[in-house]
Amino acid sequence: MASRLKNQLLARVFTAFPSLAARWGKTLVQHAGEIPWVEPLLPLAKARIALVTTGGVHLASQAPFDMSDSDGDPSLREVPVDTPREELCITHDYYDHRDAESDLNLVFPVERLKELVERGAIGSLYPVGASIMGHIDGPHLATLQEQTAPLIARKLVAAGVNYALLVPA
Repeated sequence: MASRLKNQLLARVFTAFPSLAARWGKTLVQHAGEIPWVEPLLPLAKARIALVTTGGVHLASQAPFDMSDSDGDPSLREVPVDTPREELCITHDYYDHRDAESDLNLVFPVERLKELVERGAIGSLYPVGASIMGHIDGPHLATLQEQTAPLIARKLVAAGVNYALLVPA
């Protein structure tokens, strides 16, 4: 419990002092080389888009992300994009999500993506969002990279998704 309170306090401090968060974050970044750029193969107006968030969003009926593990929880929560807001929760102690609680579109922008579909800017929205925690460390990093992320990718490819919008928290 003390660890959880510490994490919530740190999240608020980092929100209040972004330069401190940036400095701390630089110690965590692992570079695996140059980030590859790939030209889009399909115009967005014809594409099927999936939403992936690291905001810890989940259905109230789903198990919350495990906040007792200081290395995070590398598991996946699938969230239907038509779920009413009152049936969604955020379980994530590693960022200050008070603003996201007020406007979930900050970390799970379903309403904005639906507006883009209505305007014809994107072809369609995949009906199930993928949600994970953004704070993954230690042994869970390998689980995220070798199991959870490939699982998400396989599901999206099998569903005919052309692009995934990754929304960090």
